[in-house]
Amino acid sequence: MILPIVAYGDPVLKKKAKDIDKDYPKLEELINNMWDTMYNAYGVGLAAPQIGLPIRMFMIDPAPFAEDEELDEAEQAALKDMRKVFINPKITEETGEEWAFSEGCLSIPEVREDVFRKPDITIEYYDENWKKHTDTYSGLAARVIQHEYDHIEGILFTDKLSSLKKRLIKGKLANISKGKIDVEYRMRFPLAKKAR
Repeated sequence: MILPIVAYGDPVLKKKAKDIDKDYPKLEELINNMWDTMYNAYGVGLAAPQIGLPIRMFMIDPAPFAEDEELDEAEQAALKDMRKVFINPKITEETGEEWAFSEGCLSIPEVREDVFRKPDITIEYYDENWKKHTDTYSGLAARVIQHEYDHIEGILFTDKLSSLKKRLIKGKLANISKGKIDVEYRMRFPLAKKAR
């Protein structure tokens, strides 16, 4: 089932999410619904707060980036097969020299800005079968994970922009929260006069 994606301005996007346990109600159904929602919106990642749930879970499928011919073959191959669910994740290490990449977000449609992040991360998490993992990721895979991880920490990519950039996009962000935007997927706007 495709769920509405929560738009910029909703308080759930600024909340630090809580861990869940194995008995979380209808977890398998929720995960399936989140995949449907993400693919319907042509996203490469989706965090639970983006569908209104303040829980520590997100998923990524960066396969569309595998088409980027500027990446080496190894990174393309890694991105192609990286469909993953992260439950109760914890980034334990971020290393390397920060690099910029133009990021967007399903909760903030039509806004893209350069965000600086470290290239290498180590993350502990449970998968959808409650198997524990500690993995290291680099490059675009690490970036997609960092972006989604920020969501469960109550951080949006726009929070990482300079104050000048923030001022420049302030009007756009206000319009998004009021629903004054055309999007191809279902959204829930916190300040809209009526639900869409």
